[in-house]
Amino acid sequence: MSSASSTSTSTPVPFGAAMREQFCLDPEWKNLNHGSYGTYPLPVRSALQSHQHLAESSPDLFIRRTSPALSAESLSQLSSLLNVPASTLAFTKNATTAVSTVLHNIPFTASDVVIYFDTVYGAVEYGLISLSERSPVQLRKVEYELPVSHDEIVNRFKALVEKVQTEEGLNVKAAVFDTVVSMPGVRFPWEKLVEACRELDVLSIVDGAHGIGMFKVDLGAVKPDFWGSNLHKWLYVPRGCAVLYVAPEHQHLIRTTLPTSWGYIPSTSLASTGKDAEATALAYRTLFQSTATNDDTPYHCVPAALTFRKEICGGEERIHAYLEQLVNEAADLVANILGTEVLQERGLKEGEKSLLRSCALNNVRLPIVVQTTTGEDASVMDWTKPGPEGSLYAPLPKTLAGQVAGWIQGKLMDEYKTFLPVFVYKGWLWTRLSAQVYLELKDFEWAGDE
Repeated sequence: MSSASSTSTSTPVPFGAAMREQFCLDPEWKNLNHGSYGTYPLPVRSALQSHQHLAESSPDLFIRRTSPALSAESLSQLSSLLNVPASTLAFTKNATTAVSTVLHNIPFTASDVVIYFDTVYGAVEYGLISLSERSPVQLRKVEYELPVSHDEIVNRFKALVEKVQTEEGLNVKAAVFDTVVSMPGVRFPWEKLVEACRELDVLSIVDGAHGIGMFKVDLGAVKPDFWGSNLHKWLYVPRGCAVLYVAPEHQHLIRTTLPTSWGYIPSTSLASTGKDAEATALAYRTLFQSTATNDDTPYHCVPAALTFRKEICGGEERIHAYLEQLVNEAADLVANILGTEVLQERGLKEGEKSLLRSCALNNVRLPIVVQTTTGEDASVMDWTKPGPEGSLYAPLPKTLAGQVAGWIQGKLMDEYKTFLPVFVYKGWLWTRLSAQVYLELKDFEWAGDE
């Protein structure tokens, strides 16, 4: 099996401007929003094009033989990185598809409840609502407002499980939660929540859209029941590519992909495979080999991406450390330029680390307050009234906040050749910063000044 070692044996390229030359980026584009779509380096582009050429040179041979073999090698290397057997891994197009596939396969009854969290990714929440409309399962949400500590999030989850079970007499069957929240971009206590789920006999379904490639992920140690992560965001694999992990004891539950395809496992076949661990693992792997006539060549680029990260970047640990340090320094710098604040836990002591900020995403408040009232005047901006402390303007009407955020984002793309997500949270406009190895502090200083 090929090695996915996290240490480098060659001299790495310095991070920042020098590393930018290794990527496919337009020299005029400053890519400050890596977190949304990712991008990949030139050697990975060469690998992708090589696989695509091979696919078109002999389509049947490639799709029937070559592609499954290449995917198996990629999963083998990912298994080393994630510290789990390759037989527990399969490819999907993105993390949302991975989560949706799991939820689609779990059998629910009218007494079952799925718990999710206030900062859930929007598409996943829509998927949960759709699930509740077509199946008897009920939904409950853990309510909170950031910033809140990791421990408080876990405690609120446990309290909700207790309430649902004792006061409502229902069964909490599963919980869906993030590794890193998308918006606002904060590290979520997913490891502690997996442990809590195990203690409470609740299935853990982890949306790791932001995960692998951003920080160390040891699934063998954390032991979630289900976990999916995009590879095209932080691991430098082309879009769309994600990996789905299903613990061996739950693989018999996964009988269909989305859409249902040739690997489908009918209930009549379940009796024969479900009792045999090896047969179940084989059926699970086969299930995902052909889900539609897709371009699966991004799956085959995992070895090239891992080689680049090891030999050019200096290994996983060096990447992870740089991303977290850069985005934390950048957020502090931009907040200082704007005279605002960074989203983090309240009451941190001098030198105390923010767990919410322990990732490659940070959030900075913009000096633009948003109305919180919903009366008749909520759509009228009163320029005669001064804004509260920290706001450059009078309160922005709540009904117009989305339009203003979109206008700012359009201005950034059209005039400044960059992009930063701008969103409404807690009565203010905020922006999310994404660190990457081809960026350095002066890139974010430029954004703050402009």
